Amino acid sequence: MSAILTVTLNPALDIGASVARMQAGPKLRLDGALAEPGGGGINVARAAVKLGGRARAIAALGGATGQRIADLLAGSGVDLVVVRVPGETRQNLAVRDRADGQQYRLQFPGPDWTAAMAETMLARIVAESAAQGQGQGAVVVLSGSQPPGLDPGFAQDLARRIGAGGRLIVDTSGPALARLTRSPQVAGHPHVLRMDQAESEAAAAHPLSTIADSLDFAQALVARGVADCVVLARGAEGSVLATAQARLHCAPPPVPVESRIGAGDSFTAGFALTLAQGGDWGAALVAGTAAAAAAVMTPGTELCRGDDARDLAPRCVLSVA
Repeated sequence: MSAILTVTLNPALDIGASVARMQAGPKLRLDGALAEPGGGGINVARAAVKLGGRARAIAALGGATGQRIADLLAGSGVDLVVVRVPGETRQNLAVRDRADGQQYRLQFPGPDWTAAMAETMLARIVAESAAQGQGQGAVVVLSGSQPPGLDPGFAQDLARRIGAGGRLIVDTSGPALARLTRSPQVAGHPHVLRMDQAESEAAAAHPLSTIADSLDFAQALVARGVADCVVLARGAEGSVLATAQARLHCAPPPVPVESRIGAGDSFTAGFALTLAQGGDWGAALVAGTAAAAAAVMTPGTELCRGDDARDLAPRCVLSVA
């Protein structure tokens, strides 16, 4: 099976736990703490392995927390490439309130980056992409938030460096996403840009109330040179995909919801693996939708389960809009 290359600039040690009732003031005793390696690209790589694929993950790791992430990934099936950075890798905390089922997600910032650190990372990604692709065009996934101090144009710089030798999928947030959507550079744009519903509505500066609204916005971004393909999530309605010629929507079947954490990363894993295997846009959209639906069926910070995704895929409904 073809492999994908993922990039995590701002990894995290994800800690999940629960509390009897979330309230301000008293000390709250957490139960069932579970620590897992996290950050967008690392999660995509882990989900890809769960889906039966192969993944090589480049991650910027620092300090004791970074080493713990590396230790947790050992034996996971993910081929980890560590780029050492100064400072301490961040931690994230997800706490479930057992009284009402609500989930609280707390995230720390990562280490500050310099221009020299960015250049080192760019060079490493390009080298790994060339080795991964072996002349066939590697599928590279840049996923997750950017660390403090990193230029928001990093994704566009990476797209230019990779060039025609790789297919770059970007799923980011904050200033980096704003730079991509507001200042497109045709010579340096990703192959695929993915956003969740809140991000796409913020970028559009208005609600995207219908599937058609999301498709119109996605296709407008493609026309402006933001990406060759734009994928927008719509929660329980699934996701839409637009290129210059195609307008697709894929809806998942109803599933029981345990936790929405990891749905986006699971989608990206299924989507990227299918492209790496030579699948078309429709097949990739179905695989991603099934993986995302499988992820919401798992508790806490757990990602999708391969068996669930395979069972759900034939029940996902792909349509041309």
